[in-house]
Amino acid sequence: MPVFQLSEQLLFPPPHLAEPDGLLAVGGDLSPQRLLLAYSSGIFPWFNEGDPILWWSPDPRFIIEPTAIHVSRSLDKVIRRGPFELTVDRAFDDVMLACGSDRRDSAGTWITDEMLDAYGQLHRMGFAHSVECWQGKELVGGLYGVCLGRCFFGESMFHRRSNASKLALVFLARSLASHDFEMIDCQLPTSHLASLGGQAISRVEYLNRLRRAGVMPTLKPESAPFPL
Repeated sequence: MPVFQLSEQLLFPPPHLAEPDGLLAVGGDLSPQRLLLAYSSGIFPWFNEGDPILWWSPDPRFIIEPTAIHVSRSLDKVIRRGPFELTVDRAFDDVMLACGSDRRDSAGTWITDEMLDAYGQLHRMGFAHSVECWQGKELVGGLYGVCLGRCFFGESMFHRRSNASKLALVFLARSLASHDFEMIDCQLPTSHLASLGGQAISRVEYLNRLRRAGVMPTLKPESAPFPL
């Protein structure tokens, strides 16, 4: 089945038409309107610098239920010792840059300048948010993503001290759980996320959960106030 080529029209093909690896479409742009439509439809962008924009809807999908975040004994000790300070939306751009820098040091990055500009716009519009982990005045870990309805779509995380990104995720999950959020979308599985309670669910179940979380495919998705 050929991958769909997007035009200037704000429209995506149905997620179930994605390739077996999850690739659904190519092209389009990273305008706020297209990004919001993508997330509310169960689709996300992921591409390397220099490549065309690629849009994905994998099956299965990897998520974390906020109430089911797993905290190991060793991580719980770190939390109780309290060596870090956690904040929200204090340094969104710095978190994105740090996530991109970490990826460049390993297997390349998909956090291009175009992505930085696009998610910066979403942040200023109140849709994209960051959680920062500080040691003194140094930013040592964090994560960022998009919030729609009662779903947080995680995009990337980084750490420069042991457990810093884990602490940011646990803080996020516990805060979202207290506000009855349906899930944290992790997109694709990793052993790191699995150790924190991540689980794979089918695309059908994922889309049903989006609807249950109040995230409906629309050009103007409803956005719940970020509860942190």
